[in-house]
Amino acid sequence: MQPAARTNLADTAIDNIRAEIVSNRWPVGDRIPNEAALADMLGVSRGTVREAVRVLVAQGFLETKQGSGTYVRSIINPDESLLRIRRTGLRDQVEARCALEVEAARLAALRHTPEVVADLRQLLADRGEYAAARHDYYVEHDLAFHKAVVAASCNLALIEVYEFFSVSTQEIIRATVTGELPEPDMAAHAAIIDAIESGDPDKAASTARAFMAPLLIELDRLLAS
Repeated sequence: MQPAARTNLADTAIDNIRAEIVSNRWPVGDRIPNEAALADMLGVSRGTVREAVRVLVAQGFLETKQGSGTYVRSIINPDESLLRIRRTGLRDQVEARCALEVEAARLAALRHTPEVVADLRQLLADRGEYAAARHDYYVEHDLAFHKAVVAASCNLALIEVYEFFSVSTQEIIRATVTGELPEPDMAAHAAIIDAIESGDPDKAASTARAFMAPLLIELDRLLAS
């Protein structure tokens, strides 16, 4: 690590610390040097180090554990990754959403509880109440339903990935509301719940795949025209 330049010290400190993380010299899960050690390494004040760490925590690279220290959380900037995802084509985003929801439904069929099914039915009912209301409320409740399906998978990694994609998913839902893409009806949503409740993972996966199929077909038609 190089000492920080005297101009724009905090930004330089951020860049240098981030470089250590991205290069995997400080692997994910490792505790980074303490504030005093970083200040010596960078040739800056502890206040500058504190500000740099605060920014990197906000960006998702680091996490601070009270009384323990600061640890590497990720070598990827979630904001930058999300921006790259948003630059991909709509069909790519729908395909990614389909893959996540199909696997989530499959796992949910194996792991659901009666309470989970009841919650899904209530969320679907809430979604229906907003069908003729303001678009933003409807999109919010539709997204809440799909997040709950993914949460029913009980797979924490899958839940986190879907949360990461939630902005993209929200935009896809909004495109269905505005008529740019076909909107699956209440029956199609209810079929997912029924398939999960059946306990048959293959049925749940195929139902979720069928749910997404009209969107993909329409995108193919639009791209071919």
